[in-house]
Amino acid sequence: MQTTPPANVARIGGETCFITGGTGFIGRFLVEKLLTRGATIHLLIRDGEQAQVDQLINHWNVAPSRVHTLIGDITQPKLGLSDEQIAKLKGKGEIDHFFHLAAIYDINADEESQIHANVEGTRHAMACAENLKAKCFHYTSSIAVAGLYDGTFTEDMLEEAGPLNNPYLKTKHQAERVIRNDCTIPWRIYRPAMVIGHSRTGEINKVDGPYYLFHAIRKMRNSLPQWLPIIGLEGGWLNMVPVDYLVDSIDHIAHKEGFDNQCFHITDPNPQRLGELLNIFASAGGAPRMALRVDSSFVSPFVSMLLKSLYRMPAITKVSQAVLRDLKIPDAALDFLHYPTHFDRTNTDAALEGSNIRLPVLREYARVIWDYWENHLNEERLTTENIDKAVADKAILITGAGSGIGRATAERLATTSARLVLVDRDEESLAEVARIIREQEGKVWTWTADLTDAQQCDSMIQQINEELGGIDILVNNAGRSIRRSVNNSYDRFHDFERCMDINYFGAMRMIMGFLPGMENQQCGQVINISSIGVLAGSPRFSAYVASKAALDAFTRCASSELADKGVKFTTINMPLVRTPMIAPTKMYESVPTLTPDEAAGLIIKAMVRKPKRIATRMGLMGLALHETMPVLSELLMNASFNMFPESAAAQGKKEEGSNTQRPSAEQKLLVNLLKGVHW
Repeated sequence: MQTTPPANVARIGGETCFITGGTGFIGRFLVEKLLTRGATIHLLIRDGEQAQVDQLINHWNVAPSRVHTLIGDITQPKLGLSDEQIAKLKGKGEIDHFFHLAAIYDINADEESQIHANVEGTRHAMACAENLKAKCFHYTSSIAVAGLYDGTFTEDMLEEAGPLNNPYLKTKHQAERVIRNDCTIPWRIYRPAMVIGHSRTGEINKVDGPYYLFHAIRKMRNSLPQWLPIIGLEGGWLNMVPVDYLVDSIDHIAHKEGFDNQCFHITDPNPQRLGELLNIFASAGGAPRMALRVDSSFVSPFVSMLLKSLYRMPAITKVSQAVLRDLKIPDAALDFLHYPTHFDRTNTDAALEGSNIRLPVLREYARVIWDYWENHLNEERLTTENIDKAVADKAILITGAGSGIGRATAERLATTSARLVLVDRDEESLAEVARIIREQEGKVWTWTADLTDAQQCDSMIQQINEELGGIDILVNNAGRSIRRSVNNSYDRFHDFERCMDINYFGAMRMIMGFLPGMENQQCGQVINISSIGVLAGSPRFSAYVASKAALDAFTRCASSELADKGVKFTTINMPLVRTPMIAPTKMYESVPTLTPDEAAGLIIKAMVRKPKRIATRMGLMGLALHETMPVLSELLMNASFNMFPESAAAQGKKEEGSNTQRPSAEQKLLVNLLKGVHW
């Protein structure tokens, strides 16, 4: 005799589930979990998602007959399903579980779209579940329903919520109220904390919640040594759980008897403060940790009021917004930096009692989370896709494009959709580079000009602005280097003039010609190729380093003025590169150098990441040594100056024997210890 299972628990084998949002991040893991129970799934999808479902079915390794797709829309009555489709569903038997996960999980989305999806969508899903006479309606809500409640929020609380000053908080709160007040069939509500990636694989599909902090952590890692202790804020409590723990909990509770019409906080009972969270992920990402964290709650009310008043000042607000944009942190996320709410999980603990479900410890899987983000979601990773996106349809002008670094950069960009504008004084070399780019179906324009000639520059800039509508990215690469000691330069003042003419004034003519267009469009980037010598103070390069330092100084001033105009400046303190410019110094054939292609990679990196500076650790160490111990730095540079000979050209000789140019063992040791520095 066949028995009917109790109304309060589904059949463990062969159950039937209806799911909205099953192709979403949480949904795809929940569907996989239900399929392992032997469930048959009715999956509501949007038009155009069938190919994605087919891929998921293959990933789940189940027969396609166990996953039935229905094209619909949660913002429409009956979920956009026809009467015929609903009648057909009813004819297939009872729906044991109706899981409603589809929603907008985005604190940046506009209020109208969130009302349609989160509130009306929930109402439509609930009505459909009632129509299908589902045994239980399972709704995935969020701890966001508590708003910014100050204190402990229990699972039976809703109307007591704190300020709901964000459309996401407000609409999730309203959606849950719909179920609690109007649902006529048994229901269970799950309020997950912020959901992060899988604790074993790190898998996540978008940047949200704590991931907003990762870009800032990466910037710290690239700017500061990991051992350097820093000071920061303690912040509020940020509650988060990995997606695998969430799905295991929902699946278990959904199949546990005796818990209908209850709400469950699927949260971390021991959440991390913001400061500790930053330290955990800083360790995972190789960035410096905060050795001292200031708890803002101990700051006097007068100071807090003063800071809030300053923040409301237009100038401060403008700067703050620019900083947030640079760190890729949305304004709405600031409300959660001092999150005040704790969550009681009495119902959840009772439902999970006796199970093997345990919340993983964040410290133990933080590295997995970080690695997945860095390798899959970090928009600044140097993948072909991200490079193409960074330069798509942009007009990129490269000076000195006929050879060396400029040519290598142009050829690296040949297969993108960028509009390459190449400038060089050597017409023949320029034509060869253009030919190579066109063979790869790249878009290229060339101008032959001497950047030390003001008239030629002005004419070229005018033509480019008229024909191409301005430049989006300017790469000031053209330059010249002179390796000659000061005591061999007393009668060669023109060495300093020549370096300044091309390295500083030539670059400035390009900047002043194209910067107004960038400012008007509120976007653009200037990439200046400087030298590691500016950081290290390389002897024998006083004329060259001085001209590059002038450009660095201008860049620092201009970037401050244009920080709120959408124009970015990047200085690349380039180490020694094997180009025609260093060919006269034969000794450089025996020392470590970058190839032009490796140098071009730094320029591509600048286009994707748009940092203020790109420099080697050796260059930054040289700068730090000079700033903290200038006498020691000076003595070290003097020792290297005396260790390396003056070139024949610097001494006014026509030719130099190759034997005298071979580095000694001591010289080899120094250049290998201080890789990339000019000697």
